[in-house]
Amino acid sequence: MSVLSEWLREHRITEVECVIPDFTGIARGKIVPKEKFSEDEGMRLPEIVLVQTVTGEYAEGISADTDPDMVLVPDPNTIRLVPWAKDPVAQVIHDCFHFDGSPVEQSPRHILRRVLKLYEDRGWEPVVAPEMEFYIVDVNRDPDLPLQPPIGRTGRPETGRKAYSIDAVNEYDDLFEEIYDFCDAQNLAIDTLIHEVGACQMEINFLHGNPLDLADQVFLFKRTVREAAIRHNMYATFMAKPMESEPGSAMHIHMSVVDKHTGKNVFSNADGSPSEAFFHSIGGMQKYFPQVIALFAPFVNSYRRLVRHTAAPINVQWGYDNRTCGIRVPHSGPAGRRIENRLPGVDCNPYIALAATLACAWLGIVERQQPSEPLTGDAYGLPFAFPRGLDEAITQLQYCKPITEVLGENFVKAFCAVKEAEYIEYARVISPWERKFLLLHV
Repeated sequence: MSVLSEWLREHRITEVECVIPDFTGIARGKIVPKEKFSEDEGMRLPEIVLVQTVTGEYAEGISADTDPDMVLVPDPNTIRLVPWAKDPVAQVIHDCFHFDGSPVEQSPRHILRRVLKLYEDRGWEPVVAPEMEFYIVDVNRDPDLPLQPPIGRTGRPETGRKAYSIDAVNEYDDLFEEIYDFCDAQNLAIDTLIHEVGACQMEINFLHGNPLDLADQVFLFKRTVREAAIRHNMYATFMAKPMESEPGSAMHIHMSVVDKHTGKNVFSNADGSPSEAFFHSIGGMQKYFPQVIALFAPFVNSYRRLVRHTAAPINVQWGYDNRTCGIRVPHSGPAGRRIENRLPGVDCNPYIALAATLACAWLGIVERQQPSEPLTGDAYGLPFAFPRGLDEAITQLQYCKPITEVLGENFVKAFCAVKEAEYIEYARVISPWERKFLLLHV
C-alpha cells in the first residue's frame, strides 16, 4: 500500500480535494470520493485553467487551439487534512504534466522547481522564510463601499494605530485561536503573530525552510485564514492595498543559501565575514528587481502600496537593518546571514515570488554583479526605481531576456498575457474619483 493510500485509510478520509495553484494563487482542481482518487492514473484538467485572469477570463494566444488536457500527479508530501470540513476530507497539491511526461511550463510549482534546480546543480539549497501581512475586515457585500474594521470582543471596531499591541490582537482572540488550530492540523509551520501598523492589520511569520514546501504552506495558509475569518463573520483580505488611509500588506521574503554537503551558509566565509555570493546576490537583486516587479506586484492594486513613507520600498537600495530599503540585511551571526526582499505584496503568488527572488539572486551570482554601497540613511528620499503601474511593469518583464531564460519563455509570455488582459479589463472601469472630480468640472 502506498504512502498516500495508507494516509487516507488511517484518517478515514471520505473525499479528496485535488488542487493546483494557478497564476493568481487560487486553488483550482476537483473534489473526488476517496474511492475514485488514484495516484497512478493521474487526474486531468484543461491546461488553460492555470492561466485564468483574476476575473476568470482567458488571455488570447496562450493556449493551443485544441485546448488540451494536462495530467495532474499528486505530491505525497503535500497531503493534509481540511480541518474545517464536516467530514474527514484530505487535500493534496498536484503537479502538472503533459501526456508525454514533460512538465507544464506555466505551472507555478514548476517555475519554482526550475529555479531550485539551478542551485541544486551547484550543490546548494536555498532557505526561505515568508512573512505574511493581511487585514481582517467587516463583512463587505457591496464592492462600491470602503472596507471597515470588524467589531472586536469589546463591541467596538478598532481605531487608530495599534502596532505591536497585544490587547488589539486579543480583541479577535477566538479567530486567531482557530487559525492556529487549523494551521496545526495542516502542519503549517507558522511562528509569531503580531499586530501591524494598519487598523486590524496582522502579520504571521513562517519558520524558515525549503522554498517549495514554504510556497505550498503559504498557498494553503491564505485559504485557511479566509475560511477561519468567514466562520467568525469577518473577511480576511490579502489585497496589497485594501484601504485608502491604511498601509499596504507585504509578503517579505527572507532568503539564504546552504551548501548541501557542508551545511554551511553560503553567504558567510569561514571567518564569519560576508561572502562574494552574498554581495553578488544583492547585486543581482538590485539589477533585476525593477524588471521583475510584475511578479512581486501582479495586480493594478499592487502599485498603490509602493509609495513613499508607507513601510513599503520605492527603490532597490540595500542596507543593514534598514527597513526603508527594498533589500534589507537583518542583524545576525554568520550562520544566520540572510537577505530580506521587502518588495512583494501579499497579493503575489508565493511560488512565483519565491522563484523570482531566487532567480535574481542567482543571476547576480552567475554574473558577479556588484551591489551599491549599503545605505545608512532614509531610502524614501531617493528616486523611485520601479514602474508606477502594471502596464509598464509588464513591458519591463517582457524584455528582460536573462529572467526569461531562467524562468522559461512560455511562462513569461503567458504571465504577461494574463496580466495585460487584466489591465485592459480594469482600464474599462470608471472610478468614483473620476465621477466625483471630472463629471462637472472639466
